[in-house]
Amino acid sequence: MTSNRDTEAALALHRFGFGPAPGSIAAIASDPRGALLADIMRPDAGLVAAGNLPNSAQAARAFFEYRAKRAAEQKLAQRAKQQAALNGNGASMSSGNATSANAQPAEPSADLDAQNEPANVGVQLVQNEAHVRIEAAVGAQIGFAERLVWFWSNHFCVSTDRIPSMAGAYEREAIRPHILGRFLDMLVAVESHPAMLFYLDNAESMGPDSVAGINRSRGLDENLAREALELHTLGVRSGYSQADVTNFAKVLTGWTFIGTGVPEHGGEFVFFERLHEPGDQIILAKHYFDTGMQQGLAVLADLARHPATARHIAQKLAVHFVADTPPPALVDKLTKTFSDSDGDLKEVAKALITAEESWTPQRGKLKRPSEWHVGALRLTGARGNVARFMVGQLRLGEPMWRPPAPSGYSDYESAWIDGLGQRADIASNFANRIADRLEPTSLVEQGLGPLASAETRDTIARAGSRAQALALLLMSPEFLRR
Repeated sequence: MTSNRDTEAALALHRFGFGPAPGSIAAIASDPRGALLADIMRPDAGLVAAGNLPNSAQAARAFFEYRAKRAAEQKLAQRAKQQAALNGNGASMSSGNATSANAQPAEPSADLDAQNEPANVGVQLVQNEAHVRIEAAVGAQIGFAERLVWFWSNHFCVSTDRIPSMAGAYEREAIRPHILGRFLDMLVAVESHPAMLFYLDNAESMGPDSVAGINRSRGLDENLAREALELHTLGVRSGYSQADVTNFAKVLTGWTFIGTGVPEHGGEFVFFERLHEPGDQIILAKHYFDTGMQQGLAVLADLARHPATARHIAQKLAVHFVADTPPPALVDKLTKTFSDSDGDLKEVAKALITAEESWTPQRGKLKRPSEWHVGALRLTGARGNVARFMVGQLRLGEPMWRPPAPSGYSDYESAWIDGLGQRADIASNFANRIADRLEPTSLVEQGLGPLASAETRDTIARAGSRAQALALLLMSPEFLRR
């Protein structure tokens, strides 16, 4: 007979983690909420061992050198082709009626054939970072802290489509150290990170009246300022105007990074005064004196403490973890905690766990593909090739670090419900590879426990094979939802 604690433990792992691993429901059943709180009290919560990985600047320089080398190789190959063509034409003219059989053979092409193609450094960088990320999620004892990493990384997203060299390092540098710290510290780390400055086009934004703007006839780019207001802090329809966007964009001019072709320090953040728009600015009815980079830091500090920001973050957290339409009382509690604690994200995370509204027994929240995918690996103990995992995520419509827009991946069911067919295909292929060494009926208890309905148990028990039973488990409503 199962207890309410067993049910709450299974719910905790599905709703606030990546799903159970074998034995984990029983391990936390004595105090499920305490286990979640303990997960974020660890001194290394959210951090990963990545001493073998380059930082973002090192990765950007390596990618720059790779592309420069490839460009040079391609130019040499083109020159060799042109020279070969010239040599062939010359031989034909000198011999008059020489046939192709007597012509000199063309020089071998300098193109690298597919077998000798050097590994793409950009792909390697992304896969190495992805491996660390996936292992952290799959191997997490509870998974709450790691889910917070994924939430904030999506909230402050960048894309490998635009900056493949830095996406993983960006998450390690700007997100992971701050998931349980102050929101302002994360906000500053994000908005000043070269990955974000490049992704949202601020790296070359110039004040119209700045020294660089005057000399180069270049202008202002408002992308970072707009998304910082609309997505990162205040939220849409929160009272800011187009003038606020433009003035904030002026404030952020000069926030850039050293060119990645520069040895030693290429790819590092720098504030260039000559790009910065001179003068004071008015944003959200407040006057900000021209203090160079400090002007931007002052604006970010006020945005982090704005009541609209507290409400926006609270709403997103409640939607992500609890329900597409979360209980208003939960959003109110998270909003108050955010404001009262000056954006202390550990206190906000505690409030999420201790609020009774977070523990509604209804499990209508559809997991995003990446969370479902990791959950399958956790439950079965399978460890796959990182490239295969990433291909699977592409098929599921959620390629890692490649959101379709600066708003990140949606947390609403409407964005993912049509992809359940693709999940079924992946579940079937996955089960066919590993089911021979697993007992699906046992995994029902390990992965769902008291959450499993009689209908789900009966469906799995009637399956024609272990592979079919495992696939049915992974596609059961109880496993798909949190």
